[in-house]
Amino acid sequence: MNRPPADDRGAPSRPVPGKGGGSSALPGLGSRRGRAGVRAGLLRLPARFTVRGDTAASGPVPGEDALRRDPRRCSGGPVGLPALVAVAGAALVGAGAEGPGGGAASRAARPRPGRAGAWAELLRLPALVAVAGAALVGAGAEGPGGGAASRAARPRPGRAGAWAELLRLPALVAVAGAALVGAGAEGPGGGAASRAARPRPGRAGAWAELLRLPALFTVPGDALAGAAAVGARPGPRTLLAIGSSLCLYEAGMALNDWADRAEDAVERPHRPIPSGRVEPAAALAAACGLTGAGLVLAARAGRPALAVAAPLAATVWSYDLALKHTPAGPAAMAAARALDLLLGAAATGGGTRAALPSAALLGSHTLAVTAVSRRETTGGSVLAPLAALATTGLLTRLVTHRRTRLPAGRRAAAAPGLPGSSPAAEPNSTGALATALGAAYAATAARPYFHAALNPSPPLTQRAVGGGIRATIPLQAALAARSGSAVTSLLTAALVPAGRAFARRAAMRKVSIT
Repeated sequence: MNRPPADDRGAPSRPVPGKGGGSSALPGLGSRRGRAGVRAGLLRLPARFTVRGDTAASGPVPGEDALRRDPRRCSGGPVGLPALVAVAGAALVGAGAEGPGGGAASRAARPRPGRAGAWAELLRLPALVAVAGAALVGAGAEGPGGGAASRAARPRPGRAGAWAELLRLPALVAVAGAALVGAGAEGPGGGAASRAARPRPGRAGAWAELLRLPALFTVPGDALAGAAAVGARPGPRTLLAIGSSLCLYEAGMALNDWADRAEDAVERPHRPIPSGRVEPAAALAAACGLTGAGLVLAARAGRPALAVAAPLAATVWSYDLALKHTPAGPAAMAAARALDLLLGAAATGGGTRAALPSAALLGSHTLAVTAVSRRETTGGSVLAPLAALATTGLLTRLVTHRRTRLPAGRRAAAAPGLPGSSPAAEPNSTGALATALGAAYAATAARPYFHAALNPSPPLTQRAVGGGIRATIPLQAALAARSGSAVTSLLTAALVPAGRAFARRAAMRKVSIT
């Protein structure tokens, strides 16, 4: 019988349907053809590969004629399915790398795959098929258990078990799990680019941290204490003053972080602006918008309120942009808090003179807290916590040991001899309330100040600042009780548990008030 001519490696050369003579190592892989080319290459594989990977066989391959007549009959023979699946996996790997057209230009030009293609990429199907091919090649070489002795000693399993053992299903599942773990860690695209492309979670949380929402509960007490200082009950104008105070306070918070973005990038990189969660331009725009809203609300409360709100806004902007890192910084912050109390007095009663003593006491507390906060990132200052501790003791004495002076509107009604008058009843009741609230103020502020004085480390200093901010509400309530308004005092004191409940919410647990 005449043998066909052999190629340069000694293997017989056979023509392939759809392609002229000659041989290519792996038709359908090296060449960039479509499905027809891949099938043509697969039909030629039995002429190239044997069970044991011998690609240089020098004779006709057994079973080749049967394969050409019916390829399915090759699944249990010495050649065929293991090599076919192995090469199919390699072909899929190549197709995943280059695509049917190949090259970067082809990838850019062809449309994005649908949902099936996305799942194929997620499950790393080319890699799975390649591993399945390798498992089948090993099964064809040694049998399911490997080795002649093992095959002779072991009973033959059923058809389902034989295919499971043939395909190495445990290994495939392990590889699929590894592929899914990788997809979950990096995303379908994988790498740093995929991580950078994903949207950052917690946009609302970033703004809550920027605006320090838990600290908002320290603001309404300013207007309420101012209303109590002038002897007026809170009304609609008081609510407008509270709204104006809230807007101006939040404007100062946003402007503070915008002005300190370069410093925070070094000392507080977790803050919203340095970490990239809030854009600097957005923070500045929020500060401008909140300032305008605060002035509009103050104007709605009346001209006296606007006359106080305008210098208050100017003080806030001056502190954040120019005075914060100067010796005048703590005084500017104290003036802002005192003006906020006067804003409530002007909006509710139309005047501010009767509220000046309460504004001075509240401003002194703010001065002490701000002095401590200037070293909260570096620590090392013993003098500031000690001064704040002394200020707290002095303010407690002034609030609790001074006899309550009735506002001008109530003096005539409380004059001796008038029907229903009781000169000592109201001072005694509000005096006891002021004493209790003064003690609560001292307990809230004094302990963290004392710890910071003993060990002026940054964590203890920051805790002292937080304690001073939280002590603002008991002080406001004590000032309202000192002015003779028990109802306003209790209303202000109710902000303490409300603020704590708000701070305990899951979204607010990581939001600092400092």
